[in-house]
Amino acid sequence: MITVLNSCMWGVPKKQGSEINTDTLAYTYQTIKKRASDCGTKPDSGCTFVSVQYPEFKSNAILNDSVKTRLFNLFWADTKPAADTDLQKYAGNFIDVYEKNKDDATVKGLIFTAQSSAKILRQDSSLVTFKFNGYVFQGGAHGNTITYFFNWNTKTNRPVLLNDILVNGYNDRLTTIGETIFRKNENLSDTASLARDYFFKGNKFALNNNFLITPLGLRFLYNQYEIKPYAAGQTDLLIPYTKIKSLLLPHTVVSQYIK
Repeated sequence: MITVLNSCMWGVPKKQGSEINTDTLAYTYQTIKKRASDCGTKPDSGCTFVSVQYPEFKSNAILNDSVKTRLFNLFWADTKPAADTDLQKYAGNFIDVYEKNKDDATVKGLIFTAQSSAKILRQDSSLVTFKFNGYVFQGGAHGNTITYFFNWNTKTNRPVLLNDILVNGYNDRLTTIGETIFRKNENLSDTASLARDYFFKGNKFALNNNFLITPLGLRFLYNQYEIKPYAAGQTDLLIPYTKIKSLLLPHTVVSQYIK
């Protein structure tokens, strides 16, 4: 069952530019939810369930498929078809796994949970930004939480990559600036080793591709286990536009935020 959660929502356009227009997208939030057969009248917190929430855009099948594919693959990208958008099947499969194994000694008494959502954070001119959240528990010491960002250019109708907004050869300079901010946030000196408390490959700082375009700068997010132990949670890193003006391409979806 798919339930419409709220009425159409609209972004607020800003100033114009070659990559900026005043079109915003109408959408409604949808919910898919399934509960295990033994739930009865128990609340969700007391039984196995799966829920998925996502925005569905009017007359934009490409964006809709992109959103649903990312939701489908939040946790199972290595085992599921990369382009699968059947969220009903996703929910059904999760419940089926529980139903088939609920009497096993290793599963009995456990409450499986899968919650995922795609939320629109902002609509500005040609840019729509998303936050994908997910939590899953299928046994083990604890569940797994994950967050991904997604930036969409409504003019070109495709995702925004770093290559779309930064000059050629940006990586080394961006990484250096990012590391300076990271070390300050973590109270590390310029020469302190990253080997002891972090999981960077080769103990060398690196930015990932999980970034959000915000009015203030590029926000990078590292998920649990990515660069720190599980107990440390997620790590946010904001690189202000004021620090990377020389790296920004003109006339992009970021231009509206540059003064």
